[in-house]
Amino acid sequence: MNSAGILIIDDEIQIRRLLEITLESHNHRVLSADSAREGLRMAAGHSPDLVILDLGLPDESGHLVLQRLREWYTKPVLILSVQSSEEDIVKALDNGANDYLVKPFRTGELLARVRSALRNAVAGPRKAVVNFNGLQVDLSARTVRKDHEMIRLTATEYSLLALFVRHEGMVLTHQYLLREVWGPGYINQSQYLRVFIAQLRKKIENDPNRPEYIITEPGVGYRFTSTE
Repeated sequence: MNSAGILIIDDEIQIRRLLEITLESHNHRVLSADSAREGLRMAAGHSPDLVILDLGLPDESGHLVLQRLREWYTKPVLILSVQSSEEDIVKALDNGANDYLVKPFRTGELLARVRSALRNAVAGPRKAVVNFNGLQVDLSARTVRKDHEMIRLTATEYSLLALFVRHEGMVLTHQYLLREVWGPGYINQSQYLRVFIAQLRKKIENDPNRPEYIITEPGVGYRFTSTE
């Protein structure tokens, strides 16, 4: 991964220092702020490639900072917070965060999340045909193949898979998936999602009980990913 400019907004000096050392050791350029006000000022002044944002800031809620950032900032935002409730995670993702990592965290996982966010940010529009470790999705022809064999999907299954493919690497909340695939009247019908995720996994996963593509984010939603 090429060098990226990363802004850390976190009031814990130990966390900022750990993140600076970790990110700089992987050739990223790092800026840091210890308050919401300073973070917003630096984001506007430096236009970083990615923002790592804590929710528990001393002068303002991180949720409000995220909302203000999303009024103009279109690049990835990774939430890094001790707040681990389903409500906080879902709220942040629905307000435009690209990912959410709970403190304490493993540096290896943090770097993987950073790589994924940066990769998806620079990837641009998806090609018509995309490949993920033997799984091929043709977004123009609306066809799916696994190891070159055609997989028959229902219209709903395909809509769900296509949504995942277009947001590869991002955590998609239950509410977001239900709204986009079934409509706003279904955002509380989580049983629909569980049934179709199970059906989709049976068709595209080598082992539906140990999924490689559709990963569960407990209590929050799902992430479509690939080791490729």
